[in-house]
Amino acid sequence: MAQYSIKDIENLSGIKAHTLRIWEQRYNLVQPHRTDTNIRYYSDNDLKLILNIVLLSKQGYRIGAIAKMSNDQIKKSVSNLTTTDLKYEVHINELTQSMIDVDEDRFEKIIATCILQYGLQQTMLCVVYPFLIKIGVMWTTGGVNPAQEHFITNLIRQKIIVAIDGQVVKYNENTKHCLLFLPEGELHEISLLFLSYLLKSRNHRITYLGMSVPLNDVVEVVQFKKPDAIYTIFTSTPTDEDIDAYLQALGEQFANTPVFISGNRLASYNSTPALNLHLFRKAEDILHHINALQA
Repeated sequence: MAQYSIKDIENLSGIKAHTLRIWEQRYNLVQPHRTDTNIRYYSDNDLKLILNIVLLSKQGYRIGAIAKMSNDQIKKSVSNLTTTDLKYEVHINELTQSMIDVDEDRFEKIIATCILQYGLQQTMLCVVYPFLIKIGVMWTTGGVNPAQEHFITNLIRQKIIVAIDGQVVKYNENTKHCLLFLPEGELHEISLLFLSYLLKSRNHRITYLGMSVPLNDVVEVVQFKKPDAIYTIFTSTPTDEDIDAYLQALGEQFANTPVFISGNRLASYNSTPALNLHLFRKAEDILHHINALQA
């Protein structure tokens, strides 16, 4: 069981520590535990309760009224929020709880419901990606262990692969041949899989090399397959020290092929890349680009 500091709870829930202390002292909503050295901490169950309270509070429930509810009543009230403007936050909250409990059945039900209601694209953009950001916060605070993180990301990965396999591609005059890969050492594959789904769903031909591919191997495949475009994503690799050299290598090795790059590592990159390199710093930018390929 994880132990969360009040700062961890603040980061994960969006509620200020001062407000949380008021909830504890005035309404007895949550009572923190204490270590042997008298340092306060919160448990998994405390985190789940606080996340539910936050959702109800955002929907206009008074804290005093929530304090009078049982845990079951709080959970039932949260489940009824799925028809409101907080529907995405509710699903993100539910996914967080399914990860904490390592509950595959609950995860499957949540994701299946989201895909049915919103489609895979909207589910990924509005539910899964914000959820993955929350996992990142929990990882840095020690609120999620590697087993929990691998459990949930592998389930997400499986869902995207099923969606990719379910696409019936009809090649036409606008079809492009797209090669997708992740740099050597990059193991975060979910975004690349989702990109593959987006391109395939728009009737483009895909050559998918996957994660952690040495650049020399990519060069060989490109020389053989001659794709119309190359796509890659920088999530954790290359490092700040290596990104300039890697981008320069991409520009030189694929001088005659456009290379489209997205990912968190580009957030603070301000240099001007080679003319054949196109950098996307926002999800909507790459979506706009993919949609424009249809024109």
